[in-house]
Amino acid sequence: MHDTFVLNNGVEIPKVGFGVFRMTDQAACEEAVLQAIESGYRLIDTAAAYGNEEAVGRAIRRCGVPREELFITTKLWIPDVSYEGAKRGFAKSLERLGLDYLDMYVIHQPYHDYFGAWRAMEELYAQGKVRAISVDNFTQDRLADFLFWNQVKPASNLLECNPYFQRPDEEAYLKSENILMQAWSPLAAGQDGVLNHPTICAIARAHQKSPAQIVLHWLVQRGILPLVKSSNPQRMKENLNIFDFELTEAEMQKISTLDKGHTCFMPRNTGMAVHDFLTHAAAEIAPSGIIKK
Repeated sequence: MHDTFVLNNGVEIPKVGFGVFRMTDQAACEEAVLQAIESGYRLIDTAAAYGNEEAVGRAIRRCGVPREELFITTKLWIPDVSYEGAKRGFAKSLERLGLDYLDMYVIHQPYHDYFGAWRAMEELYAQGKVRAISVDNFTQDRLADFLFWNQVKPASNLLECNPYFQRPDEEAYLKSENILMQAWSPLAAGQDGVLNHPTICAIARAHQKSPAQIVLHWLVQRGILPLVKSSNPQRMKENLNIFDFELTEAEMQKISTLDKGHTCFMPRNTGMAVHDFLTHAAAEIAPSGIIKK
């Protein structure tokens, strides 16, 4: 199995990425990213809202791997999702990371003026300052509207996806539009015993792999890029060692029966839930316009 996906603009992206969500301890984040790169990860996914871009940048400079061999993604947070905000947010992320270009720049959430932000991101893409531009957490109805009015198609869409929330309709729509689907929380954050589920464990025993390796390979075999997180060096390597086996159609079907059809986390499907989320997001921005850490 080839170890990269090809985005709709021809850019290659590793099939498994290392994410740093909730790695708020700067020194620990830096060491985790450094260890991840040493373990073989080449896709590092951060975000302005995570407050750890500087730590990621330090790890990149320390790792000894040529910049062109790494794929660095960061994301634009909600209060900066506008035309001018995207330009400002991009510049600040580059500064914090200590880089002169990004491999992927992403609208983190489908709120605020994402049409205006995309215009700025299209300009950054045309100027060669970023190799691919993308979105996160766009459901297909919102994405269809977005695609209709914009010139540059997003290269990917990052969604929650795991055995308990499999998103087959979103997967099919993204494939029809030639947009790569990425998965956050691919292991459901260990909730509801997903890694102890008898179906997953039986398949793991059959392949002499861990349950986590089975789930991650199941996603990649569907054409979905999982973002994993760990501070354990052994687990980092294990999560990347998923390319030496294939799941049978029967095994893929067995895992498909585990789908509960809803998020493993707090849903945002009501007006009040969205209002509370946006209130919290706005509170993370200091008067200077810098995201609080």
